[in-house]
Amino acid sequence: MSQHVYDRVKANPKFAELVQKRSRFAWQLSIVMLVVYYAFILVIAFSPATFAQKIGEGVTTVGIPVGLAVIVIAFVLTGIYTQRANGEFDDMTHQIKEEVRSGE
Repeated sequence: MSQHVYDRVKANPKFAELVQKRSRFAWQLSIVMLVVYYAFILVIAFSPATFAQKIGEGVTTVGIPVGLAVIVIAFVLTGIYTQRANGEFDDMTHQIKEEVRSGE
């Protein structure tokens, strides 16, 4: 790809919009994951008895399902990002590519 094409893509207002939307969305999901993860770690560090409580008569404690939930949340957030990336962001990318091609 030539420098001319790169310059046309960078100058396209939809490209700036795509970068801004994608970055904002990625940061929002990252913040959610960081809050969930660090909340889990802080409870382990400062209130271990909270997660040490047994569930029922067995050996399973509250910490096990909560830890699994942290992992599941990571997968869910990844799925949310992938769905939006494959939809809205791919559509915007396609529009940008078509505009650059039609301008050549």
